[in-house]
Amino acid sequence: MTRDLNQEFADNEHRRYAYNFDYRMHAFMMRRFEASLPRGRAVELGCYHGDFTLRLEAFYADLTVVEGASDLVEIARARVNGPVRFVHSRFEDFTPDAPFDAAFLIHTLEHLDDPVSVLRGIRSWLTPNGRLYVAVPNAHAASRQIAVGMGLIPYASAVTEGERLHGHRRTYSLDVLKHDVVQAGFGVEDCGGILFKPLANFQFDRCLADGIVDDRFLEGCFELGKIYPDLCASIFVVCSPGAATMEQI
Repeated sequence: MTRDLNQEFADNEHRRYAYNFDYRMHAFMMRRFEASLPRGRAVELGCYHGDFTLRLEAFYADLTVVEGASDLVEIARARVNGPVRFVHSRFEDFTPDAPFDAAFLIHTLEHLDDPVSVLRGIRSWLTPNGRLYVAVPNAHAASRQIAVGMGLIPYASAVTEGERLHGHRRTYSLDVLKHDVVQAGFGVEDCGGILFKPLANFQFDRCLADGIVDDRFLEGCFELGKIYPDLCASIFVVCSPGAATMEQI
């Protein structure tokens, strides 16, 4: 079935596509990534409205964005400050004109029909010392496990109806995420969780708006997430093009 990528990012009756909490998460993701970010050429795969693109633009003067939804290309292009190159293309059809030093899949891998095949393609785009950064929503986030206990979703890794309408094909746990990148031929250089998550996104938005929680609370959740990665909002892997060791598998 042909996918309408412009329709998939529309809000639906079950959930919004993005919450203010999602944008706050970007800063914490960059804090986990920035110590290992290679300089040079970078590619972002999937951009939504360009919020993470703006963060990457601050690090990379040579940045390419590949996005399958034509409407999102126009929205994000209007927001960037510098000469970011936008390509309207499916990831499967994209061929770079030169290797990249860094590639970013931020809350995108879970949308792909064949993630391992796409990951293999990305591996071929990287320089020998390049890095791939992947972050995905976490099936075992504390908030999601609470939702299971409440009977709102049948099991932690289920794809809800709202997520399905937004193009989600799976909900990752860290072991499955590592398995997919290793199957694609990557080595895992780093992995973990980003921000302990006791509340759903909409609950975080309400609590932040009402002053029930604040930035100090989020900072505490960020530090706690280093101790309990399985309970975090997002999980991540940092990958190298070299093959994984047995310990990584």
